[in-house]
Amino acid sequence: MAKIELNDVSLTFTIRQQRKVPLKEYLVKGLFRESRNPRIPIHALNHLNLTAHDGDRIGVVGHNGAGKSTLLKLLAGVYPPTKGTRVVEGRICSLFDIALGFEMDANGWENIRYRGYLLGETPKSLEKKIDGIAAFSELGAFLDVPVRYYSSGMLVRLAFSISTAVSPEVLLVDEVLGAGDLAFQVKARERMRELMAAARLMVLVTHDIGTLEQICNRAIWLQHGALMADGEPREVVAKYKRSVGPSGAAHPVGGDLSDTDEDEPAARATTEIRAAA
Repeated sequence: MAKIELNDVSLTFTIRQQRKVPLKEYLVKGLFRESRNPRIPIHALNHLNLTAHDGDRIGVVGHNGAGKSTLLKLLAGVYPPTKGTRVVEGRICSLFDIALGFEMDANGWENIRYRGYLLGETPKSLEKKIDGIAAFSELGAFLDVPVRYYSSGMLVRLAFSISTAVSPEVLLVDEVLGAGDLAFQVKARERMRELMAAARLMVLVTHDIGTLEQICNRAIWLQHGALMADGEPREVVAKYKRSVGPSGAAHPVGGDLSDTDEDEPAARATTEIRAAA
């Protein structure tokens, strides 16, 4: 059984507010004094309550900076909640930032093993899949080459091939991925359809409303890290569109820190991730 449960979950980061220091002040106060730049809190997610079970296909909408990608990272365990509790039951497959985290001095084969183990594969289970991963990537002899010599497209192809070889129960996707050239993208889209069909529970972040309404049976709308609506996709999308207004301009940004250098959350809260039996 797959399950996601968020109870009054908030996520706060603290960052230093940067300010220019006049040369005179810098010299008078010394070079080694502690920075006086104040630390300010950024509330990425605010008091979220969400429950999802087997069969849910949840699409997430919201303006840029609403907290969508941050929510996925919290569900995946990248960020622990600052407040509240998170329970995730089932094997997680996360498809976001998939080209990050390679061992750059290791070759393609070695990275298949490293990432496969991180995704929960055992040596025995991975050996059954490794040839299929290699074939799907279409990298051939380049798998014997350190990945630091790969192009960005080759890295994405390898990462996608590894990440989608698992059998997920909880699938977390940030946009429907495009990987490699046109021919490879056709294969990638078909692989994504198979994964989405196989997963017991899926959470999809996308700006493609048409895709969301076709794939998902439920949608949530985030704004400034808060849950504004949860329900049937067309109804939630309609509410979101009305909030944007006729100009198409989103409300002021606040919340999603996926591109921000943040410190660890100010406080830790209870986090529980249970592997499926």
